[in-house]
Amino acid sequence: MMSTKAFILVSAVERELLTGDRERISIECVECCGKNLYVGTTDGSIYHFLLEEKALPAGTATFTATKQLHRHLGFKKPVNELRAASALHRLLVLCDSSITLVNMLNLEPVPSGARIKGAVALALNENPVSRDPFCVEVCIISVKRRTIQVFLVYEDRVQIIREVSTPEQPLAVAVDGHFLCLALTTQYIILNYNTGIAQDLFPYCSEEKRPIVKRIGKQEFLLAGPGGLGMFATVAGISQRAPVHWSENVTGAAVCFPYVIALDDEFITVHSMLDQQLKQTLPFKEGHILQDFEGRVIVATSKAVYILVPLPLEKQIQDLLASHRVEEALVLAKGARRNIPKEKFQVMYRRVLQQAGFIQFAQLQFLEAKELFRSGQLDVRELISLYPFLLPTSSSFTRSHPPLHEYADLNQLTQGDQEKMAKCKRFLMSYLNEVRSTEVANGYKEDIDTALLKLYAEADHDSLLDLLVTENSCLLTDSAAWLEKHKKYFALGLLYHYNNQDAAAVQLWVNIVNGDIHDSTRSDLYEYVIDFLTYSSDQELVWKYADWALQKSEEVGVQVFTKRHLEEEQNSFNPDDILTCLKKYPDALVKYLEHLVMDRKLQREEYHTHLAVLYLDKVLQQRPSADSMGTEVTEAQAKLRHLLQKSDVYRVRFLMDWLAKRQQVPEAAESPGEMEHADHHKDFVLTTPPLGTSGA
Repeated sequence: MMSTKAFILVSAVERELLTGDRERISIECVECCGKNLYVGTTDGSIYHFLLEEKALPAGTATFTATKQLHRHLGFKKPVNELRAASALHRLLVLCDSSITLVNMLNLEPVPSGARIKGAVALALNENPVSRDPFCVEVCIISVKRRTIQVFLVYEDRVQIIREVSTPEQPLAVAVDGHFLCLALTTQYIILNYNTGIAQDLFPYCSEEKRPIVKRIGKQEFLLAGPGGLGMFATVAGISQRAPVHWSENVTGAAVCFPYVIALDDEFITVHSMLDQQLKQTLPFKEGHILQDFEGRVIVATSKAVYILVPLPLEKQIQDLLASHRVEEALVLAKGARRNIPKEKFQVMYRRVLQQAGFIQFAQLQFLEAKELFRSGQLDVRELISLYPFLLPTSSSFTRSHPPLHEYADLNQLTQGDQEKMAKCKRFLMSYLNEVRSTEVANGYKEDIDTALLKLYAEADHDSLLDLLVTENSCLLTDSAAWLEKHKKYFALGLLYHYNNQDAAAVQLWVNIVNGDIHDSTRSDLYEYVIDFLTYSSDQELVWKYADWALQKSEEVGVQVFTKRHLEEEQNSFNPDDILTCLKKYPDALVKYLEHLVMDRKLQREEYHTHLAVLYLDKVLQQRPSADSMGTEVTEAQAKLRHLLQKSDVYRVRFLMDWLAKRQQVPEAAESPGEMEHADHHKDFVLTTPPLGTSGA
C-alpha cells in the first residue's frame, strides 16, 4: 500500500519545558481541553500549559506551549489519569487510587474536598444518561474485586448511582449511555449496567497483551483483539466495520475520523476506518501515550509531548488524486461528509468525482469515467474542450479553475497515439449522445450538438444524418464549415433545411446530382430531391427546379406536381400553369393529365379532351404492323378505351376533327386499306364500348 500523508508530527512540549534535567520524573498521563494542556507526572505533579496554534500555508500547524502552572498534589505517587470536565471547570485527577476534583485554572482541590476513593481507572460518559447539564457521569473500575461503579460528579460533590458486578476482574473500561465496554481478564464484553445483561464479544489473553477499550462514536467501540487486530464492536455485540491489522504489541489507540491511529514501541500507524487500509507509518520510539481529545491527537514519550496534526482532508484527497489513487480518494472524500458542512461537502465531493472521472478517462477506463462524470454533474464542456476545435467559436466556456485535470488537450493526453485518440472520440460520441437530452445539457445544448455533429462528420458516422433530421441545436456557421471541410454535402443540405434555408439545401443537392461536387451518401439523391420538392410549400423553389427535375426524368420529375398533398395542391399550384410548364415534356404531360382526370377527378372538358388527344396520338404513333399487335399500342388503346368509357365531358366533335386532320382522310381514300383503318378509329371514338376486334 502506498503511503498517504494524513498527519504530521509536531512538538508541543519539549523536555526542557517540562522536567528540565530531572531524569527521574516522567510523563504519566495527558489531558487536553481546548487550548489547555495538562500533564500528569510520576512524581505526583500536574503541569498546565497553554497551547498556541499557528496555521501554516500547507494546511498544517505548529504549536507553542506556555507553562501556566505547576502543582504538586502532595502525594509521592504518579498521577495516573487526568480528565477534564469543562462544563464544571473541573479536572478529575486519579492519583493513589483516589479521584480528586481540582479547579482547571488554579489546580486547587475543591474546598469541599469531594473525591472518589478506591478507583483503579476511570472513563467519562460522553453519551450521558443524565440530562443534568451541571454534572458529568464517571465510570470507575473499583479497587473492590470485580466491581464497576458509576458516579455523578458535580462542581463540589460526587454521587454514586450504580454499582455493578462483573464476571471477571475488569482491566479497562469505556462507556456509552447505559453500556459499558469492558476488558476482563480473558475476554471483552458489553454490559448494560441498567439491565445487567452482558454480551460476550471475543476472548483475549490479558497476560500476553495489554487491553485497549476506546469509545469511537455513539454506541461503538474500538478494541485490541487477538492476532494484532483492531476490532470494532457496537453495543449490540456486532461489528459494522472490518478490523484493521495492527502489530502484536500495540499499546495505545486513538481516533481522528476517518482514521484509527495506533502506537507501538517503534511506530505510529494510521489506518482508514473507511477501507481498513494502512495509510501512513511514522517512526516514533519510546512512545507510551496516545490519546485523542475533541479531534486533536496527542502522543507522548516519557519526557515530551507531541501533536499529530491532520492535513486537511481536501489536501489528502488531492494528494491521492495526484497519485492517481482514485478509489482511495473517493472513499476518503465520501467519508469526509461528517467533517465538512453539507453545502461545502457537496461542492467538494462533486469536484472530486469530476477529477476522478478525468483520471479514469485518461486511462481509457471509459465506463468508470462516465459514471463519475454523471455522479459529479460534470459540465460536459470540460470534456469537449479537451478535443481541439469541437467547441463552437462562439462558445463562452472557460475551463474550471483550479483545473480538473493536467491535460492541455487530447493530443497531450494520448501522446499522439492515434488509436487511443480514436477510442476517446468514440467515447465522447457515445457520452454526448446520451446526455444531450438530459438535464446535463441544460444551458449549452448548442455546444453539445455542434460537437457531436463534428465528431460524427469526422468519423463518417451513420448517426450524422439522424442528428440532422431530428430536433437539434447545431450552430449553423460552425457546423456548415465543418461539414464542408469533411465533404459532407448531403448532410450540409440537411443542416440548411433544418435552419429554414431550403434554397441552399436544394442547390447543394442538385450540384451533387449533376456531378459538380462529390458525395456518395445517397445513391438515390435525385429521387430524394424530388420527394423534398414534392413536400415543399415553397412554390418559387419548386418552379425553380421543375425544369431540372423533368430534364433528368419526366416520369420521376413530374411527381413534384402529382404527388403533392391534395389540400396543398388545391390551394397553391394552378394546374394550367403546370400544364404550360409541361408542354416541353410529353410523357410528363400525360402523367399530369392522368393525375388531374383519374386521381383528382376534375370534370373540366379541356383536361379530358387533351388527355384523349394525347392517347389517340400515342395510338397513331405506335400503330402496329399488319401481322402483330405491340404491347405499347395495346396499353395506349386500353387507356383510351377506359377514358372514353368513363368520361362524359370530353368534346367528341373536337376529337373527330383532330383525328380527321391527323389521318388526312382525302389521301387515305385513295388507299382502301387506309380508309378502313380510319373508319375503325372513327368507330373507336364514336362508339361505346369501342370495337372489340382490330378488323372493321
